Amino acid sequence: MEMGEKGRVLIIDDDPKILELLSKALKENYYVFPSLTGSGGLEIFKNEILDAALVDIKLPDIDGLDVLVEIKKTLPDFPVIIITGHASIPLAVRAMKLGAFYFVKKPFELEEITSLLDKAIEHSRLIRDYRRLQNIALEKYSFSGIIGRSKKMKEIFEIIKLVASTDVTVLIEGESGTGKELVARAIHVNSPRKDKNFVPVNCSALPESLLESELFGYKKGAFTGAATSKPGLFEEADGGTLFLDEIGSTTPAFQSKLLRVLEDGMFYHLGSTKPVKVDVRIITATNVSLEEAVQKKLFREDLFYRLNVVKLRLPPLRERKNDIPLLVNHFLEHYAKKHNKNIKGVSEKALALLVNYHWPGNVRELENVIERAVILTTTDTIDEHLLPDKIYKPDITTTDTEIMNYEKAKEIFERNYLTNLLRHTKGNVSLAAKIAGQARQNLYIKFKQLGINPKDFT
Repeated sequence: MEMGEKGRVLIIDDDPKILELLSKALKENYYVFPSLTGSGGLEIFKNEILDAALVDIKLPDIDGLDVLVEIKKTLPDFPVIIITGHASIPLAVRAMKLGAFYFVKKPFELEEITSLLDKAIEHSRLIRDYRRLQNIALEKYSFSGIIGRSKKMKEIFEIIKLVASTDVTVLIEGESGTGKELVARAIHVNSPRKDKNFVPVNCSALPESLLESELFGYKKGAFTGAATSKPGLFEEADGGTLFLDEIGSTTPAFQSKLLRVLEDGMFYHLGSTKPVKVDVRIITATNVSLEEAVQKKLFREDLFYRLNVVKLRLPPLRERKNDIPLLVNHFLEHYAKKHNKNIKGVSEKALALLVNYHWPGNVRELENVIERAVILTTTDTIDEHLLPDKIYKPDITTTDTEIMNYEKAKEIFERNYLTNLLRHTKGNVSLAAKIAGQARQNLYIKFKQLGINPKDFT
């Protein structure tokens, strides 16, 4: 190890002679942080930037394996080499299951320790570099918590920046799970109203009477059960942003009251004739077409035009497949930390399956799939067997309850066949075309139709 690259090593051993021997022998090539106790070692770990640790199992205060567990809770990837004078196969297996980098029996050769330390430090620095690059990528391809590098998402980021500085009403359209509330929050936190409240309301989750009382508030005695007066969410959002999700599910009567607030900036508490003035920006969202609802007389046309000053359409995940690897890494890191798992990544086959699945539940479904896999895995890699059967073994004959139509079954068969073909040829389209007995150009057309990118398999 060259000068200027000395590793920083924590050594915990209850034997003063061994601790002194190791400290003296290693200090020429490493920065050494010695401790005779587990608690003392954990205190050093908490306060210093370290690359690796040597931990004896037998300690005067706490067990060395407990030290290992505590270190892994904070830094799951941190390399800990366990040393012991009483080695046994069950003990070694237990240590490795708990995440030990290596298991060494006393007496040991100094060369063995230095060799292991060099490997551990290299591992630690590679992980650190990987995390740094991952964070750079997330910063580069994210905006206010929304992740994406596809052309469609970049366009949305630009629109968010433009509308955030204004007070125009924004209508966000998109399927369930596409991240409509995230976009609304991004508009709010980048606006002059960012220091005031962002108040989200799911209009479809409340019956009309309850929705009105929640939004507009009520006076004591306004209805049965109104024992005291209560301010509404419009007042809670005063100066800030009110986000009305699933606005298409509201009734014409409610829409009329909302229109009045948009036009006059005033509303009435239920049971009161005194107007309440508020300064609120309104952002709405829907997973259905409001234009169609207007045509069917299910939504007020005048309110639609008030809400639709700027429309943002969020693409479903199947239309932004090159964002999936970024999202997978983001959710993997988040849930590995949440569930205290040491997970390095997703296998090539698992990632290919994730990229080529059609994601009817969009980003929310992907997030749930990754969390489930993180919980179920017993290794440091998410492989295809941890994915739900609908992704790992898609059924081409049935949907939930009925036989699917021919075109849908054909699409699923073609997708499975072509992804398996590309996996086999490692993304070599010429070889894939030869095996399939098809012209390369025909395959490229089919790849485009199905949203398959051969580069994902190289």
